[in-house]
Amino acid sequence: MINTAAMTTKKTKFITKLKNVPELTADEQSILADVTDKFEFRANDYYLSLIDWTDLNDPIRKLIIPNPCELDDWGSLDPSGEKNYTIMPGLEHKYQSTALLLVSNVCGGICRYCFRKRVFIHKQDEMLSNLEAAIDYLRHHPEISNVLLTGGDPLMLSTNKLQNIIEPLLHIDHIKIIRLGTKIPAFNPYRIIEDHKLIELMSSVGSAGKQLYTIVHFNHANELTDPACQALRLIHKTGSVLANQSPIIRGINDNPQNLADLFNKLSFFGVPPYYVFQCRPVLGNKGYVVPIEEAYQTFEQAKAQCSGLAKRARYAMSHETGKIEIVGLTQKHVYFKYHRAALDADNGKFMVFNRNPDAYWLDDYDQPIEQFPLENFQNSEAVL
Repeated sequence: MINTAAMTTKKTKFITKLKNVPELTADEQSILADVTDKFEFRANDYYLSLIDWTDLNDPIRKLIIPNPCELDDWGSLDPSGEKNYTIMPGLEHKYQSTALLLVSNVCGGICRYCFRKRVFIHKQDEMLSNLEAAIDYLRHHPEISNVLLTGGDPLMLSTNKLQNIIEPLLHIDHIKIIRLGTKIPAFNPYRIIEDHKLIELMSSVGSAGKQLYTIVHFNHANELTDPACQALRLIHKTGSVLANQSPIIRGINDNPQNLADLFNKLSFFGVPPYYVFQCRPVLGNKGYVVPIEEAYQTFEQAKAQCSGLAKRARYAMSHETGKIEIVGLTQKHVYFKYHRAALDADNGKFMVFNRNPDAYWLDDYDQPIEQFPLENFQNSEAVL
């Protein structure tokens, strides 16, 4: 059974060695040693308490406990080409109105399918080290209206450190939205429940005339425990808008019922699904990635079990060239559209490819058989 009331104390114990997970046998720890030598392991006692250790297919176990499949030589450390949009360490500017600050190189736990493993491998090279220079860049780019704080996880910072980052953003007129990208409500909701100063800081964003968005990261309904939902309610009370994003992950939410359960339960707590991502082809991720066309069908079948409030997500991949939405599938063709493009000329572009059931990423398809810039639709000349 899942223990939804496992944590009753304020202190959360972080665990970075498999030998400190008593439910794993010595043989299991030995088998997984090569994995943890390559990719960091991190969890905490609260999150591990959610695992049903009698079930080898428990979704939380699969999310957090290393797997030998991670040693498969497949994928790259930066499949979305984030380096191409990096202005300085820890500051990315890919989309005109949005800047991204990597403010932390630590998470409450490390998801085994993590798309930013490089942050944990090259800790000092990736995170923001010169806040003053980053703020100056933001101040001199009036097209930026959104700033996303991510990492790692921004809520792994102390509230004082987080305040030092947020406060100067409140004094830049053209920045209207501050986003927190965090899995802390799933990994350690007590970080939110027990820190009244954090709640005050989140409330201060609205008081300063800005809008706070908290983009949470729940992958399976089993993560939505009573403490997690209490944390979500507290965030709501600060005036923050909540939304959830998750990739489709093999063995965790890659069947319609599990995905629908996640969507529905999130909606019950006022957290609309935002993006459902194609799991990125990151080094070590082969065992977690579902082919695009299979994942699309799972996504659509899950939405059919939800009310409109629970099925607002878009199924998209964070490609180097932009966020590309997967919008349709026929017996012969698969259809894509740029939801948000790095280049203005690509915004809204519609692309048609021959189906490839083994495609994990856009680059696995041959050249599009048809593609239409947005202006073609505006001229009503393009007909499929």
